[in-house]
Amino acid sequence: MLERILGTLGLALALAGGASAQSKPVKPKEPVSSGRTLSEWVEDLKAPAPQSRNAAAYEIAGMGPEAVAAVPALIVSLDDPSAAVRYPVIIALMEIGPAAKAAVPRLQQMEEEEINDEIAAAARRALKRIQAAPQPTPP
Repeated sequence: MLERILGTLGLALALAGGASAQSKPVKPKEPVSSGRTLSEWVEDLKAPAPQSRNAAAYEIAGMGPEAVAAVPALIVSLDDPSAAVRYPVIIALMEIGPAAKAAVPRLQQMEEEEINDEIAAAARRALKRIQAAPQPTPP
């Protein structure tokens, strides 16, 4: 009799533990590059050293469309005083693609007003990629 009670109690505890594990919200996995999360790289876009901001932008670019959460910070970084930062920021937006459409107005402005020809050309290429119509998937 005691064994049956203990067995039933163990089963009830196991079921209760499984139910509580299922009720916990699932946190979406954040993209990682070079052992650091996207949010850590986004924070580095504000670093004092331009080399750190440059590296952060290139790491974000390498994450491609998965880095969509970085778009607002990347738009802010388009105004970085260093061309060595603005260029990889544009590349990151280009690699994110159509999901970076919030950057279109600023990229259009850069295409027209940027004095650095390389950055203006990069803005033009990014606009083409971001504004490209999604390709239909083959049947």
